[in-house]
Amino acid sequence: MATITHGHGHAVQEKRELIEKDIRERAYLPELIKGIAITTKHFLRNLFGERDTNPEVIDRTGLSTISTVQYPEEKVPYPPGYRGLHRLVPREDGKPRCVACYMCATICPAQCIYIEAEEYDPADEVAESRVIEKFPKQFVIDELRCIVCGFCVDACPKDAIRMDTYTHTPSEYTRQSFVYDIPKLLVGPAVTHPSDPWFKRGSSEAPDHQHMEKHTRVGEGLVALKLPHNTIEVDTSKPVAVTKFIK
Repeated sequence: MATITHGHGHAVQEKRELIEKDIRERAYLPELIKGIAITTKHFLRNLFGERDTNPEVIDRTGLSTISTVQYPEEKVPYPPGYRGLHRLVPREDGKPRCVACYMCATICPAQCIYIEAEEYDPADEVAESRVIEKFPKQFVIDELRCIVCGFCVDACPKDAIRMDTYTHTPSEYTRQSFVYDIPKLLVGPAVTHPSDPWFKRGSSEAPDHQHMEKHTRVGEGLVALKLPHNTIEVDTSKPVAVTKFIK
């Protein structure tokens, strides 16, 4: 019986403490003062404490606990694999390496690249122009739609577009300012590769060697039927039409 009385008294004591705590919380003033004290402590520490400006926020030391990067005075360095703004890579003569093949515009999942092709003047004596033949009359990238995936860089067969500027898209006042055209994209050092076609031949004329077998473009004319050896005889006197498949 004494044990039961003792347990009952303990439960009453806990209930009384909960009621008193609830009254203090409902009064709100003690909790308000406690919160203001914590805020004041951090305010004074950050106001008078020496602040570490290490770009790596988690490695900062010192009394001040401010972890905000004070941009633009402080800038966090981009990682080595960061893909910055696009740029069209120029040739040694200042013209873009782009041959207007539309591969970057085709693979772009955001459809933010627009290209309009044009042919070089046949009278142009520059070897690069005679071999490449086409160039982008318009090359536009909408940076607002770009998702910075880098597919355009991977798809380009001529190393004509890169994302190696290590710069982020700057702020602008109008949406049109985020649409980058050739004058805005054609920046950076010129790039030359030993495999560039103008180093192999100086014009776009047919090469001197002859093809080992005759061939034709798909859909152009008729192609003679060719059969493997040691098979049944088939009449090949009549040509076979080439079928052009359309997706």
